[in-house]
Amino acid sequence: MFAEERQRLVAERVAEIGRVSVTELAERFSVTTETVRRDLATLETAGVLRRVHGGAVPAERASTAEPSLLERQVQNLLEKRAMAEAAAALVVSSRAGSVLLDAGSSTEALAERLMGSRPDGKELVVVTNALPIADKLATDASLSVQLLGGRIRPLTRAAVGPATVDAVERLRPDLVFMGANGIHATFGLSTPDVEEASVKAAFVRCARRVVVLADHSKFGVETLVQFARLDQLDVIVTDRAPRGEMADALAEAGVEVVEAGI
Repeated sequence: MFAEERQRLVAERVAEIGRVSVTELAERFSVTTETVRRDLATLETAGVLRRVHGGAVPAERASTAEPSLLERQVQNLLEKRAMAEAAAALVVSSRAGSVLLDAGSSTEALAERLMGSRPDGKELVVVTNALPIADKLATDASLSVQLLGGRIRPLTRAAVGPATVDAVERLRPDLVFMGANGIHATFGLSTPDVEEASVKAAFVRCARRVVVLADHSKFGVETLVQFARLDQLDVIVTDRAPRGEMADALAEAGVEVVEAGI
C-alpha cells in the first residue's frame, strides 16, 4: 500500500471514531510504529488531525481556512461516491470521447469510477491538472491520460498558473467535470485562490459541456474569487438538490440538477 493511500485511510479512521492510537494503526496496516508516526506528522501538517500522546484526534479548523486535499478526501465519502456514479453515467450516456477533470476530491472519486469503465472498448481521453488523478489513472490501458503542466500548488496538488491556462485554452473536450468551494445564487461559483480560479475559468470556457460535482454543503457559500456564472454551467451533480433561492437561480440559468442517490 502506498503511503498516500494509507494516510487517507488513517484520516478516515480518525474522522470515524474520533481518536486513534499509534499501536492500533500499526497493527491495522501492518507497518512499524515509526511509519505511523510519520503518517500522523504528514496529516497534522496538512491540517487533517492533531497528534496527542500515543495517537491522534481530529483537528479543529478555522471556518475561513481552505481545506487541504487530504481533508476533503475524508469528508462526505458516501455522497462523493454516489455523485461519482452519477457523473460516470453522464460520460457513458453522452458517448464522450474526451473529458477534462478538475482537481479535487469529488473529481478524484469520479476518476476512480472511470477506471475500467469502457464496455465498448473505445479509448477515453482524460485530461487533468491534478497530480493525484493523473497518477491514479495512468495504470489503466483503456484511458489516454494527459497531464497539464504548470506550477504545482501544494495544498491541492494541482497545476496552476499561466502555462496551465494556456494549455487549457488549446483544448475542446466533450465534458469538463469541476469542483467548487462555493456555489451561490448571485455570486456563482467561487474558490479561495486566484490562480486556481483562473484555471477553473479556463476549464469552463473550453468545454462543450460543463458539469459541476458539489455536495449540498457548497450551496449558498461565497469564497474569495468567482470563476463562473451559473448560466455558464450545464449540469450540477449533487447529493441533495438545493431549495429556495438557490434552486430558483439554477432553474432560471437553465442548469440541470442531478441528485445522486445514496
